[in-house]
Amino acid sequence: MNVVDVNAHAARLPDAWRSVVLGQVGTAAVKVLTMDGRELAPEVHATAEVLFVADGLLELEVAGEASTVRAGELCLVPAGARHSVRPGSRGTLLIVEVPEEL
Repeated sequence: MNVVDVNAHAARLPDAWRSVVLGQVGTAAVKVLTMDGRELAPEVHATAEVLFVADGLLELEVAGEASTVRAGELCLVPAGARHSVRPGSRGTLLIVEVPEEL
């Protein structure tokens, strides 16, 4: 069994919004990053991704719909959906995604 301390990994990250891969599940990467309140530009991915808020909250816009994702909640962003981070997102975020450059 491989137990990963997500909060410890997040605490060691030098920069907000720069993720580190914690492990792989099949072809999907499990990543962690910290959020510092900054807004991020919209992006689109060819594959779906899961955004899980471990701590804090994520102010998100997906396909033009704004929502707040709180600690313990996740958002599934469909493949091809334009999404962005709105100002005020803070805490620890886990991302599960299949890298586009396989």
